[in-house]
Amino acid sequence: MKSSSLLGHASELFQRVRSSGRPADSVIDSFFRSHKYLGSHDRRFIAETTYGTLRHLRLCEHLLLKSLGEDAQGILPADGTTLLLVAYLVAVERRTKLVSADLEPVVKSGKLRHHLRTILNTLVKAEPPDTSELSDPIARIGLRYSFPDWMIARFIDQYGVTQTETLCKSLNEQAPVTLRANILKATVEECQKALAAEGIGSERTKLSPVGLQLSKRLNVFQLQAFRNGLFEVQDEGSQLLPLIVDPKPTAKVLDACAGAGGKTLHLAAIMKNRGEIVAADVHSARLEELRKRARRADVSNVRIQRVEDVADLEEKYRGRFDVVIVDAPCSGIGTVRRNPGMKWMVSEETVQELSQKQRHILEACASLVAPGGRIAYATCTLFREENEEVVEAFLELHREFALATNLPAASGLDASSLVDRGYVRLFPHRDGTDGFFIAVLQKQGQTN
Repeated sequence: MKSSSLLGHASELFQRVRSSGRPADSVIDSFFRSHKYLGSHDRRFIAETTYGTLRHLRLCEHLLLKSLGEDAQGILPADGTTLLLVAYLVAVERRTKLVSADLEPVVKSGKLRHHLRTILNTLVKAEPPDTSELSDPIARIGLRYSFPDWMIARFIDQYGVTQTETLCKSLNEQAPVTLRANILKATVEECQKALAAEGIGSERTKLSPVGLQLSKRLNVFQLQAFRNGLFEVQDEGSQLLPLIVDPKPTAKVLDACAGAGGKTLHLAAIMKNRGEIVAADVHSARLEELRKRARRADVSNVRIQRVEDVADLEEKYRGRFDVVIVDAPCSGIGTVRRNPGMKWMVSEETVQELSQKQRHILEACASLVAPGGRIAYATCTLFREENEEVVEAFLELHREFALATNLPAASGLDASSLVDRGYVRLFPHRDGTDGFFIAVLQKQGQTN
């Protein structure tokens, strides 16, 4: 396919991602399902250009405005998206073979057509801004790694300047493809052999004893090993939550925000399809996906329940569960490697609203825990307001709970090495996982 057509498709996809409010990977998947005529090479170019521009959006805007100068006002309204993609390809990726003829069929502004060659030449010669001259670390890191200033300010407040820069750099890198072997159907080694039989290389993950990291990126959902239910796609950090909780096979477990059930299925495998797992969520479509995944994985100890609010479970399940998992809805900033558009979708107001929702969900789960039982609270965000502050507020109200520092863990996982002041915190630059937070809260009393 010609470069102009590929740019047109990438521009359309980029605008969909920016306007949808949904994670980029979900929008991209839907886009390609509706454009089945695109070949694998074309899909790769379109996806990588979209992801790359999202990752480096602030830097691309800076370089583009600098190249346009006084012409920006007349050109950007019509062709701003296409030019942002071009700025990424030429100035960041250094694809200097892109020429004005590649752009002419997709630009709308007549004024732009007269300046295409000049703009491209300027972008080809563009150097990354010398951010070392910026005395304000917020502006320096924000521009260099393309993050909003308010987000950088929070990171610096929590982690300091040096770690913030390292963190932002790692969040801009592409996440690996990580799988969780379904030990109900195969050992990790057997899963690895099944992948190898289809020509897919993999390595054991460093933290999760049931994880495999692929040697290359590909659509794993087309593999026979996936159709046979031998694995699920799941970040290594996300795999650690069920492993740390390590419920007994006879346990009664509630997955209070089950979603499509990645952790639910993992819990079922750890429990060897015994005991009882109630998977609750407010979204019917996600629970339907869980039903499909459970059938493929041969999971049989999960009962699915849709709720309007987690608080609706109290009448039926008060004091019932040995373990309650609260994988709370969050800003998702820890997943920016795989969803770079998240940087621009989340605001300070979003974080505040989510923090209130998280407190409500955790509060609603308190009465559902049996004496001696546990709540495992988790998010894939990096903000203290959604993590430690939620837990601390809960513990202030519920003296019958305490932060558990001696964590149980499934065989093959040393949970004690992950605990920092009572919490498990995972970072992409340190652990190679998504950003992840876990707190285990123990209720007083004897277990059932």
